[in-house]
Amino acid sequence: MMLLMEEVEKYLYYCKFQKELDDKTIRAYRIDIQQFIQLVGKENLDKEVLNKYLLYLHCTYKQKTVKRKIASVKAFFHYMEEEEIIEINPFHKVKTKFKEEIVLPKIIPRDVIEQLLSHLYRKETTQDNSEWRRKIILRDIAVIEILFSTGLRISELCNLQSKYVDLHNGVLCIQGKGKKERYIQIGNNEVLSILNAYKSCFEEEIEQQGYFFVNRYGNRLSEQSARNMIHKYAHEIKADTNITPHMFRHSFATYLMEEDVNIRYIQKMLGHTSITTTQIYTYVTTKKEKEILRTKHPRNKMAVKKNF
Repeated sequence: MMLLMEEVEKYLYYCKFQKELDDKTIRAYRIDIQQFIQLVGKENLDKEVLNKYLLYLHCTYKQKTVKRKIASVKAFFHYMEEEEIIEINPFHKVKTKFKEEIVLPKIIPRDVIEQLLSHLYRKETTQDNSEWRRKIILRDIAVIEILFSTGLRISELCNLQSKYVDLHNGVLCIQGKGKKERYIQIGNNEVLSILNAYKSCFEEEIEQQGYFFVNRYGNRLSEQSARNMIHKYAHEIKADTNITPHMFRHSFATYLMEEDVNIRYIQKMLGHTSITTTQIYTYVTTKKEKEILRTKHPRNKMAVKKNF
């Protein structure tokens, strides 16, 4: 079987306009399928060739990446079979089950988040700030507050349109992965207050651009700019860890889990399609419980006399 890039392009077109997948997913599909074609070349896609391909993946990548790459290629062949471009999906011949490693999400310690926010609020009220500098710091506070308060992905935050922000009722309408909408409440009055202050300062730029978060030039705030901004402030407070935007999302979910919030509510707020994705946070809270029992349980402080 000789695979042609023409068929790949048709499939990616189908993914974009019929399945309505986002651009990041389509880029990943393109990379994975092109890699498969390069590796197998013009060889007959029999069981031996496919198993060699799977072995290469397992020897080269982490299990999570292997799973994604296999899923991308299998989905492509499933499409080819459905469209009757091929008679039989060659992946029917091989077993692709494997144990996926558990990678625990990295969270930001509560005291570091508190230190970071306190540092920003102090900077915002510094008297020698210019009006322009104060506006930028106000924007930065709003970004960090909303990341931690809502668990948004950084892409969701940067693409948040102003028409989907209702600060009067404290509700955001988020356009998530696969263009799925979800509504998130902002439950903290201090966060709402800083968002209102930010909006008031950038009202003209927000109205012109249509996005709620804008950069210093009045354009949409980019994901990279947000990452750089967080990295800069983490460096200023001498944080022990490299803080990323996604760590706020992990922290949001983990700390709610520690407060006994039902996992189904957390799943809905995070926009996870499957509860399995959300369950990763139970591993983190279990680890925390073990640490608490190891260090805080009164039995650890008892001097019990032993006669053996």
